Amino acid sequence: MKKFFEEFKKFISRGNVIDMAVGIIIGGAFTGIVSSLVEDIINPLIGLFGGMNFDRYSITLLGEATLNYGKFLTAVMNFVIMAFVVFLLVSMINKASDKMKPKKEDAPTTKKCPFCKSDIHLEATRCPNCTSVIEEVEKADES
Repeated sequence: MKKFFEEFKKFISRGNVIDMAVGIIIGGAFTGIVSSLVEDIINPLIGLFGGMNFDRYSITLLGEATLNYGKFLTAVMNFVIMAFVVFLLVSMINKASDKMKPKKEDAPTTKKCPFCKSDIHLEATRCPNCTSVIEEVEKADES
C-alpha cells in the first residue's frame, strides 16, 4: 500500500499533471465567458431576425413535454465558438513559438582559427589556411 501512495505522489507531482489541472480550471472559467457571449450577445442578435431569443425555441409534445431544440442549438453554438477561439489561441501560440525558435540557417557553421583568425568549418581539426591543428589548442584552452 505504501508503494502505491509513493507512485501516486510521484504521478501527482509531475509537471504535466499540474499543468493539466490548471488548464481544466481555466477552461471551466473560459467556458463561462463563451457561454455568456453566446447567450447574452449572439443569441439576442440572432433573435432580431427571429423575433425572440434563440434558446427559447421549443416544440410542445404531448401535453407538458417540450422539446427545447433552441437550447440544444445554443449548446452547439457554444461548442463551435469555443472550438474556434481555442483554434485561434493555439495558432497564435504556435506562431509565437515558431518565431522564438532559432532558425537552422542562424546556427553558426564556422569558427575562427585561433592562430590566423580565418573562418573554418566547425568540425575542422586543422586550419586549411595556416595548417594549424585546432583540436589540441581548444583542449589545452579548456584545461
